[in-house]
Amino acid sequence: MTVRSAAIVGRGVLLGGVALLSVSCRPQPTPEPEPGGAEPDVRIGLHVDVTDVHITGDGSIAGSEREHVVIRVGGGEPLTVRQDGYGIVVSGGSASGRYERLTFVSLDPGRHVRVEGRPYRGIVEVFSSGSGLVVVNVLPLEAYLGGVVNAEMGRRAPDEEAALEAQAIVSRTYALRNLGKFASRGFDLRASVADQAYLGVESETEPGLVAVRTTGGRVLTYGGELIAPFYHSTCGGWTAAPEEAFRTVRSRSYLRPVSDRHGDGWYCDRSPRFGWTVEWDGPALLRILRNTVPASLGIDPAMVDAVRDVRVRRRGPSKRVAELRVTVGAGDIPVSGPDVRHVLQTPEGRVLGSTAVELEVARRDGVVAALVARGHGWGHGVGMCQWGAVGRARAGQDARKILETYFPGARVARWY
Repeated sequence: MTVRSAAIVGRGVLLGGVALLSVSCRPQPTPEPEPGGAEPDVRIGLHVDVTDVHITGDGSIAGSEREHVVIRVGGGEPLTVRQDGYGIVVSGGSASGRYERLTFVSLDPGRHVRVEGRPYRGIVEVFSSGSGLVVVNVLPLEAYLGGVVNAEMGRRAPDEEAALEAQAIVSRTYALRNLGKFASRGFDLRASVADQAYLGVESETEPGLVAVRTTGGRVLTYGGELIAPFYHSTCGGWTAAPEEAFRTVRSRSYLRPVSDRHGDGWYCDRSPRFGWTVEWDGPALLRILRNTVPASLGIDPAMVDAVRDVRVRRRGPSKRVAELRVTVGAGDIPVSGPDVRHVLQTPEGRVLGSTAVELEVARRDGVVAALVARGHGWGHGVGMCQWGAVGRARAGQDARKILETYFPGARVARWY
């Protein structure tokens, strides 16, 4: 049975009796909806290949296996679930036992199942992949978006509501386009920025929920099909072409670079990451490149014997670095744009904020003694600039205008 038939409509699980706990124990692939179809359920991988997980409830919860209730606990009684081969073992309080997989639901209207203390709407499934536990939250797509919009955009002021609406439309498009992405693992999407940040009920805000309701069922399309809706934190002045950021994403007309210019400034210049500086001394740079060059490019670490120069060889359409050259004892090592952020990691070991950078090199005795990167923006730079959307909303643009600017030629359309 689907989540919706268990009366989960974004407000918790409304169960008339234990018989309504019947839920298929095996993951079912989510069919891709057609324009004008029904809202689908989504399966979100909350924790993947972990050794154990803690399950509680705001009130009473029940766990079922093979459509039969096998666990019932109340009053926030905690359960610990551990992997046991291809099965799971539950311990804690009055519940214990070994099972193939379990589906947990709240028995109290308006309350939720908690995973590691965090509350989630819908139902929670736990099973073993053989290499660890997999915890999946199953819920209607619109309820999922309520936990995404503010997790991605943060809390926004009243004059920034259009930015939340734009995020809701982009996130809905992303979810629909990627249904079944991890079907072989038993879920559709991960709950992290590897797909979209999703924090369940605790990240919901009234403005975010209003943005989801206001844009209900609306997506971005091009030629009648869902677009590839890339987005990022801060473009720094221009969004990027796909080839500047990714190896495997083909160029599309609706993903071409877009200016974020606004009068004498930029729509995204209110971002705390609009401009930034990173500095390396010679030994730190050598240490980092000895790790990142082999990892990213497959080059023998012994080749990185000294760093004699680091320079920009070529820039892309948005003026981001399209090719970097690292000069070592044996000659030049070319680093393409999609690899730059991973190769030129910060002294703390984080990827570089963006490839919209200018480099300053100081040399001593034929090697780099210091390197300074002065950059703009944060993230890959493709598609919608989230801080730019905030700036555009404050300037009076609505969600449609924001999205049709960042995705030229795409249109906002109702999908269901």
